[in-house]
Amino acid sequence: MRLAVPLEIDPGALSGWKPGAPVVDLRGETMGTTWHVRLAQPPGLHVNSLRQAIEQRLEAILAQMSHWREDSLLGGFNRAAAGTWLALPADFATVWEAALSVGEASGGAFDAAAGRLVNLWGFGPTPAAQAPDHDTIGQSLRHVGAHRLAYDAQTRRLRQPGGVHLDFSGIAKGFAVDALGELLTQSNCYHALVEIGGELLGLGLRPDGDPWWVDLETPTSESAPLRIALHQMAVATSGDYVRGRHTIDPRTGAAVPHMLSLSVLHRSAMMADAWATALTVLPPLEMQRLATRKRLTVRALAGDEQGVAEWISPALERMMVDAVID
Repeated sequence: MRLAVPLEIDPGALSGWKPGAPVVDLRGETMGTTWHVRLAQPPGLHVNSLRQAIEQRLEAILAQMSHWREDSLLGGFNRAAAGTWLALPADFATVWEAALSVGEASGGAFDAAAGRLVNLWGFGPTPAAQAPDHDTIGQSLRHVGAHRLAYDAQTRRLRQPGGVHLDFSGIAKGFAVDALGELLTQSNCYHALVEIGGELLGLGLRPDGDPWWVDLETPTSESAPLRIALHQMAVATSGDYVRGRHTIDPRTGAAVPHMLSLSVLHRSAMMADAWATALTVLPPLEMQRLATRKRLTVRALAGDEQGVAEWISPALERMMVDAVID
């Protein structure tokens, strides 16, 4: 078993840690998937009240960012007339600005204004009967791209140029994980593991003093398992091994076939989510160069007719140790 552990321990992560504290599991559904919070229960915590707060926080995020709900703020923007300016709430603006940042850094491999393509390929609310042809993709590309939207960062206003559709599916789950982590710490829960649809955030330590261990998704026997100590850290995974070929290059509109699974570790689940999406779009060598240049912590599994090749970024390699696990 290979392990990856943080190079430094955050002394602040010991705040409120109590050996033998009871562990509480909370679960539910959101964003077309499930959420799960496992926490070391601090004294005086009302578990039912926390559950209600979690559900309310997730509902508020969905009301803003869901591309499955016509009544969401995002849905309203997508239907807005050309020239309409939308004042963005703080959550929406945070996600949009992060999307712009990763989109620019990745050369457009990540684009939250590619909703037209998502819908065209049937990866949105309505499945497609068949893959789109070249001409149809070309027509949709005329309404794709964050560069087509004007954004006033001072007033947090976004302008709809007409026909451009936002889609936050490559970043919203990560944001929601971060939001629940913040909610937990505000509730004096400093030691917890948060998960939404496979995106995870580890806060503090388990009651036994261990970090929150998680195994990276490894859908092939050709690569050895890798277990991560999520200590004040998040991990997000993208790839085609679960849902099949469903990653789209927003620059060309084509589906991307080459990445089996790619995981990114980051302090922010939102940034891990966005970077995992962006890097999955890029050809392997280009992905490796960008991840190395940006000092991203990445494990990638790329498959072809010759088998599966694993790539470990230098940042992750420095964290890795070999261990015998009973």
